[in-house]
Amino acid sequence: MGTTWNEGVTSFCSFSGQDRRFAKHIHDNVHGNIYLDPFFLHFVDTEQFQRLRDLKQLGLCHMVYPGAVHSRFEHSLGVYRLASEAVHTIKAHQGSEINIEHNDIKTVKLAGLLHDVGHGPFSHLFEREFLPRVLKGSKWSHEEMSVKMIDYIVDAHHIEIDAEILKNVKEMVLASSANASQKTSSEKRFLYDIVANGRNGTDVDKFDYIVRDSRACGLGCNLQFQRLMETMRVMGDEICYRAKEYLTIHNLFVTRADLHRTVYTHAKVKAIELMVVDALTLANGELSISETIHEPAKFWKLDDSILRQIETSDKQELKEARDLILSIRRRDLYQVPFDNKWKQIALLSLSTEFLDCAISTIDYILQFCNEFSVPKDKLEHFKDITPQNIVCSQRNGGTTLKEEDIAVSIVKIDLTRGRSNPMESINFFQDYESDYKFPIPEERISHLLPAFCQDTIVRVYSKKPELVGAVSEAFENYQVKTYGMKAQVHDTPEKKKRGK
Repeated sequence: MGTTWNEGVTSFCSFSGQDRRFAKHIHDNVHGNIYLDPFFLHFVDTEQFQRLRDLKQLGLCHMVYPGAVHSRFEHSLGVYRLASEAVHTIKAHQGSEINIEHNDIKTVKLAGLLHDVGHGPFSHLFEREFLPRVLKGSKWSHEEMSVKMIDYIVDAHHIEIDAEILKNVKEMVLASSANASQKTSSEKRFLYDIVANGRNGTDVDKFDYIVRDSRACGLGCNLQFQRLMETMRVMGDEICYRAKEYLTIHNLFVTRADLHRTVYTHAKVKAIELMVVDALTLANGELSISETIHEPAKFWKLDDSILRQIETSDKQELKEARDLILSIRRRDLYQVPFDNKWKQIALLSLSTEFLDCAISTIDYILQFCNEFSVPKDKLEHFKDITPQNIVCSQRNGGTTLKEEDIAVSIVKIDLTRGRSNPMESINFFQDYESDYKFPIPEERISHLLPAFCQDTIVRVYSKKPELVGAVSEAFENYQVKTYGMKAQVHDTPEKKKRGK
C-alpha cells in the first residue's frame, strides 16, 4: 500500500535541527504533524496569537456551510508548516548554491506563522465593507495591522529576536500588499515569495486555505500543491516550477475562483454579511469598534465575539443592532422594524432563496429577476450598471418603474490579477539539468484553457414582488439595447413574473 502525503513526507521541515523534547507537537487535520520549537512558541503562547482561535477563517460562511468553522489559528499553523516545508526543500536541493542560512529559515517560518495576526473579524468583511462605511476613504489593511501587531507582541512579551529577522518577517508579511518593499537579488527576493507572493500569487498561503476551506465546506479539491512543493526551484532569484506542472498551477487559480463563486460570494453569505455590516455600523457609536484599528493594544481584543457582545447587551443604544443580529440567528431576516434607510440597505443583495421566509408586512421584499455574464468583448470597457439604466429601458405604456424599485448587484471573480492571466508572470524550467527559465504561453499547453481570466456577473432584483415582470422586461430591454442580444441564459420564469 502506498503512503499518503502526510505519511510520505517526513517532518524534517517542521523540526529539522531541533530537539523534539522541547518542541510542541500539534496534529493538524490537513497537514498532519506540526512541530513548534520554543522560539515560535513564544509567539503562539500569547493572547494576541491565541485570539486567532476566535476568528473564523471564512467569516460568516458557516451560516451557509456549517462545517466552515475552522479558524485563522489553524490556517496560520498550516501556513507555518508549508512555509517551513518550502524553505527546507529549497535548501536541501540548492542550499549551497543560493546560500540559505539558518536565519533565513527562521524568518520564513515566522512570517508564515504571523502573516494573519492582525486580521479583523468576519474574514475580509471588516476591512472591505465595515470600515469604508464608517470611515470614508479607509485604506486600513490587515497586513499593515499584522506588522504593528508583531512589534506589539515582541515588545509586550519581551521576546528576544534578532532585529534583522524581525525586519524581514514584517517585509514578508507585506510582500503581496500595496506597501510591499522592493527587494534586490542580494537580499534573496525569492524568500519573500514563499508566504505572500506579490509577483504572481503562487504561495503557501493559498496552498493552505484552498485545501482547508474546500475540506471544511465539504467540497472536493484536486489541487496537488505537494507536487509544486516538491519540484519548486530557485532560478534568477525567483521560484520556478517544472514545465510539466503548468496545469497544476493553473488549477490553483481556477480552484480559488470556484471557491469565490460557490462559497465566499454565495448569495446567502453575502446577505448575512450585509446585515452584520449594518449591525456593526449601528453599534459603532456605542462600542467605538472602528477606533481600535490604530492601536494593537485595543485591536487584539476585537474578534468574532463582538456579535455576541451586541446580542446579549441590555443597552438601549444597541437595540437596533441587537435586533438585527437576533433576526439573523432566527433565520428571520424581515421582522426587524427598520426605518426605510436600513431596510433598503439590508435588502440590497438578498436572493430569492432568502425571500421564502419573508413576511408580507414588509414594504420591500427583494425578488431576484435575472442575471447575465458580461460578454467577453465588452469587459474592457464595462461600466457599472445602475438602477437608472434599467428604468430607462422600460417599455412605454407599461408599469412605471422607479429607481428605488430596483437593486443591481455586480460580482467580479478573477484568477487574482483582474483580467490579466497570472500564469504569464510565472517562469518554468524543463528539468533539473536545465539552467534556463521561461514563461509558457497557454496556447502551447491546451486550447481548452479559458481565454479570459475574469467574470463580471450582473444581477438585478425587484424590491416589490408585483414588479418582477416589469423589472425583468426592462432588464432584457437593456441587454438588447446595449449588447444587441439577450445576454442572460434564460427568461425569468412566468410564475416569478406574476409575483408568485
